[in-house]
Amino acid sequence: MSEVNSAGDGPGTGPDQGKGEEADPGTDPGTGAGPARGEGGNADGRGTGARLGGWTRFVTARPRLSLLVALLLTALAVVAGSGVADRLGSGGWEDPTAESTYATKALEREFPASQPNLLLLLDAGGSSVDDPSVAAEAKRVTARLAAEPGVTGVGSYWQSGSPALKARDGHEALIAARITGDETAAADTLDRLAPSYRGRSGPVEVEIGGPVAVRHEMQTTIREDLTRAELIALPVTLLLLVMVFGSAIAALLPLGVGIFAILGTNAVLRGLTEVTDVSVFAMNLTTALGLGLAIDYALFIVRRFREELATGAAPRAAVGTTLRTAGRTVLFSSLTVAVSLAAMLLFPQYFLRSFAYAGIAVVLLAAGAALILLPAALVLLGHRVNSLDLRRLFRRGAPRAADDGAAWGRTASLVMRRAPLFVVATTAGLIVLGLPFLGVKFGTADDRQLPSTAESHVVQQHIRDGFPGSPGGGLEVLAEGPATATQYAEYGRRIAALPEVQRVEGPLVKGDAAYFTVLPRGEAVDEGAQRLVGELRSTNAPFATSVTGTAAVLVDSKDAIGDRLPWAAAFIAIVTLLLVFLLTGSILIPVQAVLLNALSLTAMFGAVVWVFQDGHLSGLLDFTSSGSIETTLPVLMFCVAFGLSMDYGVFLLSRIKEEYDHTGDHQEAVRFGLQRTGGLITAAAVILAVVMVAIGTSRVANTKMLGLGIALAVLMDAMVVRSLLVPAVMRLTGRATWWAPGPLRRFHDRFGLSEGEAPAAAAPAPSPEPAGEPEPDRDPVEAR
Repeated sequence: MSEVNSAGDGPGTGPDQGKGEEADPGTDPGTGAGPARGEGGNADGRGTGARLGGWTRFVTARPRLSLLVALLLTALAVVAGSGVADRLGSGGWEDPTAESTYATKALEREFPASQPNLLLLLDAGGSSVDDPSVAAEAKRVTARLAAEPGVTGVGSYWQSGSPALKARDGHEALIAARITGDETAAADTLDRLAPSYRGRSGPVEVEIGGPVAVRHEMQTTIREDLTRAELIALPVTLLLLVMVFGSAIAALLPLGVGIFAILGTNAVLRGLTEVTDVSVFAMNLTTALGLGLAIDYALFIVRRFREELATGAAPRAAVGTTLRTAGRTVLFSSLTVAVSLAAMLLFPQYFLRSFAYAGIAVVLLAAGAALILLPAALVLLGHRVNSLDLRRLFRRGAPRAADDGAAWGRTASLVMRRAPLFVVATTAGLIVLGLPFLGVKFGTADDRQLPSTAESHVVQQHIRDGFPGSPGGGLEVLAEGPATATQYAEYGRRIAALPEVQRVEGPLVKGDAAYFTVLPRGEAVDEGAQRLVGELRSTNAPFATSVTGTAAVLVDSKDAIGDRLPWAAAFIAIVTLLLVFLLTGSILIPVQAVLLNALSLTAMFGAVVWVFQDGHLSGLLDFTSSGSIETTLPVLMFCVAFGLSMDYGVFLLSRIKEEYDHTGDHQEAVRFGLQRTGGLITAAAVILAVVMVAIGTSRVANTKMLGLGIALAVLMDAMVVRSLLVPAVMRLTGRATWWAPGPLRRFHDRFGLSEGEAPAAAAPAPSPEPAGEPEPDRDPVEAR
């Protein structure tokens, strides 16, 4: 490749090699020719090559200063991002504009007792909760809780006598209350109260549950699990990088990029908490993508830099060529991932929006570090990037370099010889793996996200198993407007007659407002309860009504996602099609990329339902299945996994495009692209999967689902779609793969980018495919 230079700072030939930065960026120092179409340049020399030549000089002019600034920024990020986990919320699944959200806030304001978020489970052991000594102690605890600052709406079985607050066996009963304030204030209040109420209190044992306890315990568990995941992922990742690179020095570079991206994103999230709600779950994505994408980008850039050094290029010139080639790919890849994640900004739930905030920040920071800090480090390291080759400890003789990726080249040749078979077999297999998703049931995140031994999970499980009417899981109907007692009574009878209603309590009236509590016959969020939400909202009343409760929040969340999902999908598809067209200049390749990426996700979605909804492997993976999938999780997993699939797709397509620009041989370009990137993509996918599996060791079921599901999607994409399906499909489409109408071709010639440098000669015009197969072990770069 050392003969191919187009931006003035690539490796030249002859005695001036390594001084390419001094050359005119509009000409080829090796040939004197202006930039060719593959560089996207214009006749006046102000093309892509000139822009990237200037960028190279900027990046490499002061490498020590660049690294010093990065070190200072990292230190500032550590300070700015400290304590971010304590400011993150554990909710965010509801639509803030929905009817249920409005009713919840109104009830919290006017009738705080209607929205209890703290439950104290009192267990009398072998005695009845109605025994005088038990009742006296329970009333004392109730009065003490009612006097606590920050607590309101305290009620209990011993005050109201409500059968919903007493277990069927008569040995347990509940005290319900509401802790006021936002999530942070409520968590602080719970931390203050819990130690003095939990445990033995006279003749009863007290355990603490309710939504506020579930959220707080989930937040604490996620923070602890994330620390453990980082302790697992970092050393294993470093070991894998050493195996990939051989050099311990080269292996440390991706980790440095990842740490910079993670710490920077934590600082960004800390700043965002000052103006909006951010979910604690977003920290998991920050760690996973920060390490995963930093490693992907650094792998690609360091690999290309070492290739250029091997051709005899000076370090600074090798960095220039690397930025013009692999650097462009990293830029395009980061844009495609950011586009997929940005689609979550279209949804109203702050749970999803938080992942967009964290994801976009970490992607841009990882790409920025890979394109600015990493080249500066490579300039300073030069050939020392290959130092400390630890693989020498396990091999004899000198390292072999002549057979670089030959096995992947042979794989590509085999796949293309049997292209129809591979297309049909892999497509059918992926579709079959995705079939369980047809039976998906959507629900809400609850205490079953936590380990079965978590106190708040234990309390809620006792309530589900032993209490009638699913206390805490009923529906509240807010009535607003002037009304008489007769009108309230008539409306109560009307809703009590609905087929899904077990019992109606209320109304409790305050001025011109009142509320009814409606207990469904089945579970709090089953299909019957969701139907009941619609029935309540369509029931005529002489006053304004609005419905809230767990099932109502679920119905509104599903509606919000359903309304915005087509727009999000269209946004991802359109922008991805445009970006891939700018990279390749083809009409067909962007369509192939979008369809094959979507197909690669089928295994992930099928596994999510089969494992986490249906409960298979729940014992092995140590989680409790709730029988449903939280509504926002499939959207999140699609956006993240689709972006990562495009990440690998861009790596492969850019190298195929580079070879096609040089030779005009479509089939050889596909073979060469897989040969050069197959091992790299697989290594990157395995390392990212390790990071995601480390995240998947979390004790919180949603985080476990996210980590393990995306790990599966990444591996399927790299090992099945990129290795088998893409070369097979491109073999079938042949030279037509690269076709575009004249106007679009001219648009790409002017504005498009590709990884390849300007070819020494224009690619030949399309012609029929050669009958024979390319020699699988031939390296086109060495041949040139």
